[in-house]
Amino acid sequence: MTAAALTRLVNGFQAAQAVHAAAVLGVADLLADGPRASDDLAAATDAHAPSLYRLLRALAALGVLEKDGERRFALTALGDGLRSDAPEPVGAWAVHVGQPYFWEAWGHLLHSVRTGETAFRALHGEDIWSWRGRQPEAGAVFDAAMTAASRRANRALEGAYDFSRFGTVVDVGGGRGALLAGLLARHPTMRGILFDQPQVVAGAAEVLAAAGVADRCEIVGGDFFSGVPQGGDAYLLKWIIHDWDDEEAVAILRACRAATPGGGALLLVERVVGPPNEDPESKLSDLNMLVMPGGRERTREEYAALLAAAGFALRDVVPTGTGLAVIEGVPA
Repeated sequence: MTAAALTRLVNGFQAAQAVHAAAVLGVADLLADGPRASDDLAAATDAHAPSLYRLLRALAALGVLEKDGERRFALTALGDGLRSDAPEPVGAWAVHVGQPYFWEAWGHLLHSVRTGETAFRALHGEDIWSWRGRQPEAGAVFDAAMTAASRRANRALEGAYDFSRFGTVVDVGGGRGALLAGLLARHPTMRGILFDQPQVVAGAAEVLAAAGVADRCEIVGGDFFSGVPQGGDAYLLKWIIHDWDDEEAVAILRACRAATPGGGALLLVERVVGPPNEDPESKLSDLNMLVMPGGRERTREEYAALLAAAGFALRDVVPTGTGLAVIEGVPA
């Protein structure tokens, strides 16, 4: 049994690639209205019918799909998360992490462990952000994955943390605005400022308009190492600080501190590394930070030290029940 369990871990990449292939083909959306035959799905996805059947059969064995005796397949509750309109969508993330450049970096994890060097930089001679800036297709896939992830995070954050006390929230590194749009939709008197690189926020207007909050949100392009917009009483950063090493993280936080008023708050939405022998999600995510952007996941104590170096004091860490926490800092 021990060997079998270990083998499943070793072969985990096979399941990940199977889910990735189904996500790229849009199989879940095609099954949203009910079961369909594998040949029908092959025609709809322009796939090789016998090979698609083999993929679907494997996914059914994994619990993502369910197969009947007539080579027909249906979504399970697990597979439903691959639908593009799922309440907590995972499909865009499956598309993202299955891309060759992502896997190539993970294939050089051993290099990072031996040298401390970020695998992606060792392979490409530049950081992931510069590379994606010149790869519009990969950048679009990444932005879609982050937008979907923000939809998943919205519910958890709203249920765990009280945002209603803030009049203006500045979402620093907020991508196309999915997280901020959700907050503004739930708080009709709140205003927002969405801040990210110009080429990223260029796609935000549509997201904000679809949520009906465009009239309460200003879109600003810029570089958070140079400074962030004034005028907020809460500065929100989701999955930003974990992308950077300590020196760069402190620089970002200092830019936020320069804009944060005396009674304001800094809100970091991040994983907090759990205790020994537990919480594999945060520790595997930490390895992803090692091989891809060069950042790290951190413990509560490490976040407290970062905040202190930037002029903040750690006030609270609020878990959301989803692996994420709201790390609240206040001006020291």
